[in-house]
Amino acid sequence: MRCTIETIQTQRQMNDFLALPRKIYRGNPYYVPDMESGVRDWFNPKRNPGLQHCEVYPLVAYSEKGEVVGRIVGIINHKANQIWKGSCARFGWIEFVDDPDVSAALLHAIEEWGRSKGMDSIQGPLGISDFDKEGMLVEDFDQLGSAITIYNPPYYPEHMERLGYGKKVDWVQVRVEIPDEVPPRFARADKLVREMYGLTVKKLKPHEVFKEGYGRKIFHLLNEAYGQLFGYTPHNEEEADFFVGEYIRMLDLRMLPMVEDDKGNLIACSITMPNLARALQKAGGKMFPMGWYHLLRALKWKHEDEVELLLIAVHPDWQALGINALIFADLIPIFREMGFHHAETGPMLEDNLKVLTQWKALNPITYKRRRCFSKDITPLQEGIKD
Repeated sequence: MRCTIETIQTQRQMNDFLALPRKIYRGNPYYVPDMESGVRDWFNPKRNPGLQHCEVYPLVAYSEKGEVVGRIVGIINHKANQIWKGSCARFGWIEFVDDPDVSAALLHAIEEWGRSKGMDSIQGPLGISDFDKEGMLVEDFDQLGSAITIYNPPYYPEHMERLGYGKKVDWVQVRVEIPDEVPPRFARADKLVREMYGLTVKKLKPHEVFKEGYGRKIFHLLNEAYGQLFGYTPHNEEEADFFVGEYIRMLDLRMLPMVEDDKGNLIACSITMPNLARALQKAGGKMFPMGWYHLLRALKWKHEDEVELLLIAVHPDWQALGINALIFADLIPIFREMGFHHAETGPMLEDNLKVLTQWKALNPITYKRRRCFSKDITPLQEGIKD
């Protein structure tokens, strides 16, 4: 298929960018759509403070008949490149029909853009920060997606490999059972660690999160805990305030245990929420007329029986000391009281064994492998053509 690549400059092009997934995933029971208002906000510097240190290059592909057949966004995260001492372009938001000409045209355009900016490699799917969806699904296409992860058809990774993209890193997710009682292993460790170190589990009040700056403390902890993980970009206070105001206000604070030491320092936290996949499917990417109702119902009134473990963060000075036991011992009774029977983690790096082994007591199933693809795009030397 011959196609034309256009840089998004008009409302029509952005509408086509948003509409393409409805075409690709029509009738797919596993795909979970993004809220379209959230996608628009991602491109708005007033709504996405991460754009302050990034360049983005959004594209759509059209067939000869004028139908939208692909989309992609090039990203250069200057902050990440400085921290990781690289010259890497990223791509995200990629979708395309099953035609090799379309995928090749999209990725070639981003490669050329990256070269023109002096970049020597391209990686993706990635976003600006770890709070953006990342990683292309390469296994378990017959499993329901989630609000925080990418779902894609099986042909996507096949196209990537044909175009010379190889594996950079993989993430996996873990599904666990929520037991009726706290497992003895966690109960013993919870008691021991509390006594040895004088630790306490704190539940936040709304005024603490928004008026007393506790939200910033959470993000300072995330920066410390995740700073050495692949591609992580630390969040500044403006970004922390944005994420806290945008997302944490929606969550049930009972499901957000904070662990403090005997001086009141935040040393660990966990953020969890009810699974929103089916609510998002019912909303169909639209907040109105009824999307807001489906989301609010799933969050507050009648949730699914599965909970999403969005993150667990432990300060590096406290890792490998059993701190996670305090979090599990606190959350398991709450989850059971709320009617949850299973939990699914967010994506975790496959080689992060320290994190992956913590689920052993909960009958874990490891699945939903996602991949960050990478390709060398070393800028051409003068006089040498591609």
